[in-house]
Order: sequence, then structure tokens, then C-alpha cells
Amino acid sequence: MEAIRKQATKLREQVARQQQAVLKQFGAGGYGGSDNVVTDGAELQQHQKLEKLYVSTRAGKHYQRDIVRGVEGYIVTGSKQVEIGTKLSEDSRKYGAENTCTSGSTLSRAALSFGRSRAQMEKERGILLKDLGTQVAEPLRAMVVGAPLEDARHLAQRYDRMRQEAEAQAIEVSKRQARVREIPGNSENIMKLEAAEAKLQDLKSNTAILGKEAAAAMAAVEAQQQRLTLQRLISMVEAERAYHQRILQILDQLEGEMISERQRIEASPIPSVESSMPPPPPYEEVNGVYASQTHNGSTDSMGYFLGEVLYPYQAVTDVELNLSVGDYIVVRKVTNNGWAEGECKGKAGWFPFGYIERRERVLASKVAEVF
Repeated sequence: MEAIRKQATKLREQVARQQQAVLKQFGAGGYGGSDNVVTDGAELQQHQKLEKLYVSTRAGKHYQRDIVRGVEGYIVTGSKQVEIGTKLSEDSRKYGAENTCTSGSTLSRAALSFGRSRAQMEKERGILLKDLGTQVAEPLRAMVVGAPLEDARHLAQRYDRMRQEAEAQAIEVSKRQARVREIPGNSENIMKLEAAEAKLQDLKSNTAILGKEAAAAMAAVEAQQQRLTLQRLISMVEAERAYHQRILQILDQLEGEMISERQRIEASPIPSVESSMPPPPPYEEVNGVYASQTHNGSTDSMGYFLGEVLYPYQAVTDVELNLSVGDYIVVRKVTNNGWAEGECKGKAGWFPFGYIERRERVLASKVAEVF
């Protein structure tokens, strides 16, 4: 047992010496999974710089990829919106062109203006989507998968592998040194130690050179990443800003056109019954049917036609009709002094002719309301 304890103690001391030798060559830290770094000041600084560059370029690559994905998603969604907006534009222009409304063309003109403006806006949106694809997504995608970044990362990975190889060689040198100390004067062990130390020196030298090359390549990629990404973000902002400015101009013009139409309708004066206007002619019942007499010996006849009430009118005498906006009247007589005679909702009477407007086409349901 005593012999075993002595042997164990000896082994622990040997391991401790080897660890000390390794720590003398390398220090704590790590890059790319390595647990040690060379304690030489310049080499340590180079390693830390390369580690930061590796992390920075990886984050930059991920951000560029996120921008590309976001822009591509925006283009897909925007293309669908363009399709929907274009359909709305076509429907609006179709309604405005057909002009089926019998009460005026105000809505038709507004529909045409809206359809034309909507088409312009969708065209501008299409231009924006194209610009985002060519000026933002494509350049960033090219850099994400480009050779400069991959080449620099390969150099960094080669540097990391060479560092690990140098660490392993340092441990081998430590073992050779222990053997030389255990058996002094053994020429074979000395030669192997010298060869191991020479190899370690070569590895350290090559590692330093490769580290500088990798750091320079990674630094160049990082600078390019920062510059290109910022340029593409600025391009995206400028494209969207120009798009919204053009949309605002289109909307301002459209709003002006629609407000003008609304003001034109609202500003239309309600005709008034002139104080000098004679009262409507009286009614005389003949066989249960009312027929208007001549007034002052003359009555203009235009034939029966339908008219729509544009302005409300409150009857003053029993022979007059109350008018409500939107009612339809069968106009039977029109006098030359401003009165018209007709029937609405089963009642006949006189009313100011200026309060109605002739209609050539009327929905069947509206005609039914007249009688």
C-alpha cells in the first residue's frame, strides 16, 4: 500500500508540473470552443480582437438576414394589397362610367376620381415594392451568402484549429521535459524534446501570422457589413418617404375633388316661392277626377313625366302638395307661372316646379310609391 501511495503522489506531482508548464504557455479564456489562449500579450490581444470580430460579423449577418426576410414578407403582403386595391379601383371606375344613378352624376364623378386615384396609389405601391426588392433585399442577400464573409470565417476557423494544435503540442513539450528531468543525459529524450519545442515554435509563429490575416479579413467584412447595411436602411427609408409623399399628394387632390362635389351639392340654393308668384290654380271635381283649370287663360302641357323632389316644400293651401326630398311625382301639367300639377303617394295637387327634377329612368320600386 505504501508503494501505491508513493506512486500516486508521484503521478499527482507530474500532472501538476505538466499543468504548470501548459499554463506557462497558455492562459484562461477561449475562442471557438478552445479553453486556453497563449499568454503572449500581442497574441492574446490578437485572439480577443478576432473573437470580438467573429461575434460582431455573425450578429451583422443575422441582422442582414432578418432585414431580407422582413422586406420579402412586406413585398408579398404588399403585392396582395396592390391586387385588392387595383380591383377596387376597377370597380369604382366601372360604376362611375356606367352612371346608372337617375338622381344626378355627383357620385359617379366621385367614383371616377376615387378609382383613378386608387389606381395611381397602387402603381406607386408597386414601385415601392420593386425598389425595396432591388435596393434593399437583393444587395443584403448577396452579402449574407457572399464569398468575403465565408472566406474570413474560414480563416478564423483555421486559426482556431491551429491554436488548439499549438495547445496540444505545448502539452507534448511538457511531457518531454518531464522525461528529460526523470532520466538526465538521455540523448533520445533530449532530441525528441528539441523536436517538440521546434514544432511548437513553428505552430506559435504560424498561428500568429494566420491570426493577423483572419483579423484583417474579419475587420474588412465587418466594415463592409456596417456600411452596406446602413446604406440599405437609408435606401429603404428614402423609398418609403418618397412613396408616402406621392400618396399624400394623390390623396390631397382626391380629397379636394370630393369636397368640391360635396360643397357643390350643399351649396345648391333651395328655390323659393316668389311673393309675386300667383297662387296655384283651383281644382274642379269632374266625375271624381281632379283636373286643373287654366290659370290666366294659359297652361303649358309637357305630357306626363316623372320627377324627383330635390327640396322639401310645405303646402300652404289645400290644393298644394307637401313635398319630401326623394319622393317621386307624376307630373301632369306645368304652368307658365312656376307651378306644376301632379300626383304623389295617391294625392294630387300643385307644387313649385323648381322643387323637382325630371327623371328619365326610375327604379320600379320608386314608381310603385308614386301611386
